[in-house]
Amino acid sequence: MKRYFHNELEELRSKLILLGEKAAEAAQISADGFLQSDLDLVEQAIELDDRIDELDTEIDHDAVRYITLRGPVSSDVRLVFIAIKASGDLERAGDEAHSIAKKTRKILSRDGRTTEVAGIAEMSEIAIGMMKDAITCFVEEDLELAQKLISRDKRVDKLNQNNFKLLAEDSGLEISSATRFETLLISKSIERIADHAKNIAEEVIYLLTGE
Repeated sequence: MKRYFHNELEELRSKLILLGEKAAEAAQISADGFLQSDLDLVEQAIELDDRIDELDTEIDHDAVRYITLRGPVSSDVRLVFIAIKASGDLERAGDEAHSIAKKTRKILSRDGRTTEVAGIAEMSEIAIGMMKDAITCFVEEDLELAQKLISRDKRVDKLNQNNFKLLAEDSGLEISSATRFETLLISKSIERIADHAKNIAEEVIYLLTGE
């Protein structure tokens, strides 16, 4: 049975959903910008950052206002505080997408194209899928999805480690040292996006189980 929420809490949930959508969109566009050497996509991802920051601030404000005015029961208090933490993770994931876009723009301005290394495409697909599922498991209070999501983070970590070895060593890639370094940082940003999705899943597990 669907739980009843005050209008303020419904609005808070709606904003969190929108924030999740915007953060996932920024991550997808920035990753596509890198993989396709597409400066237009890169600029689109950069422009999304301000809206993501605004939503994060609005969620914090609405959460405090709800607790202050409504005096909610303990279960709703826990939900609100988890929403605040999830909002912070989504905002930081948006920051990582912004970082990917800015580094891609540097590479394109210098080299005219990016060089895909084995793992970036798969990493971004998994990490962005994790972000989308993280917001779904929060909204639907889906414990099973949250638990499954956490295990996917290990694959992203492994791919990031492989990219580090490939980019840090003389592996035959015909790219400059600056591009190697920036691509390595892009790989790390994707890995962090997955970490933020995992954090949200862990917060959902705590919300639903208290553990």
